[in-house]
Amino acid sequence: MPIFDFLSGQFIDVIEWTNDTRDTLVWRFERHGHEIKYGAKLTVREGQAAVFVHEGQLADVFTPGLYMLETNNMPILTTLQHWDHGFRSPFKSEIYFVSTTRFPNLKWGTKNPVIARDPEFGPVRLRAFGTYAIRVADPARFLQEIVGTDGEFTMDEISFQIRNVIVQEVSRVLAGSGIPVLDMAANTADLGKLVAREIAPVMADYGLEIPELYIENISLPPAVEAALDKRTSMGLVGDLDRFAQYSAAEAMSRAADNPAGGGMAAGLGAGMGMAMGAQMARQGPWGAQPAQAAPPPPPVEHVWHIAENGQTKGPFSKAALGRMATSGELTRDTFVWTAGQDGWKRAEDVAELAQLFTVMPPPPPPPPGR
Repeated sequence: MPIFDFLSGQFIDVIEWTNDTRDTLVWRFERHGHEIKYGAKLTVREGQAAVFVHEGQLADVFTPGLYMLETNNMPILTTLQHWDHGFRSPFKSEIYFVSTTRFPNLKWGTKNPVIARDPEFGPVRLRAFGTYAIRVADPARFLQEIVGTDGEFTMDEISFQIRNVIVQEVSRVLAGSGIPVLDMAANTADLGKLVAREIAPVMADYGLEIPELYIENISLPPAVEAALDKRTSMGLVGDLDRFAQYSAAEAMSRAADNPAGGGMAAGLGAGMGMAMGAQMARQGPWGAQPAQAAPPPPPVEHVWHIAENGQTKGPFSKAALGRMATSGELTRDTFVWTAGQDGWKRAEDVAELAQLFTVMPPPPPPPPGR
């Protein structure tokens, strides 16, 4: 082997990462003891960032692009190496590629119920679950705070911690929202945005951000859900009599369709049908009991006042006025008044009193034989 080929093999001149996984956040470029050649090509693809760590210190961060590793492209590393006049010799640095793409469809959920106070049901226990997406927003901070010297850092290594942060904030938001349980399904989008906004500072400390957070479902304990189902069923039933008729008709249909029942099933179905027919005939064409008419209210008994010689007398009942009309104390021209009447009126002009003044009958016929 020529000496030139041997020397050229000691230096790496192409640095890149082709990510063929779906869960790797950070991957360290393995040098295998080789030094990085001055002028080597660094390829950083879209959705990546390259972080140089030199002698334990974070040196440079490269965003997507093609770089020639020279002095003018590596100002921080040049300062660390004290290459005041440029460098030509190989150098050793650790290079970490960080994936800055979005990792979607990650799951979260509450392990234990969240106690909340509902305005209608009182204290209730709620469970919630959903999905979220995560992205590395600050590669340098993420490398310093989370990854360290891990050569290959995957999503599984941090997802547990992120789920704990999300569940803690979801529990606080649900318990303090004051939204009725029956209305939470209509507010999951707003609740998800609120949770994402509240945990954003914590994620920023890790160099991460959560661009999406969804609350897919908020559920009640099975016993409470069963009680709600019964309550809904009672609301749907409405008229219990008609529900009983419907249930009887269903039972009759099942009995008629059951061949094992034989003649007994058929007879039972026929008997139930006759009973239902008689009942519905008594109840009317729509199966409803006819409502009995309520008796009318009793008539209001008026009391009357009369005007005589500039003075008011009374009150008198209608019966008393009848006796007065018979004795002549009340005439057709006597002025009378009762509550609700528009001023004084003559007695014969009041329909209720005009009947008191009857026409005198003619004289009786002579006895027979005369």
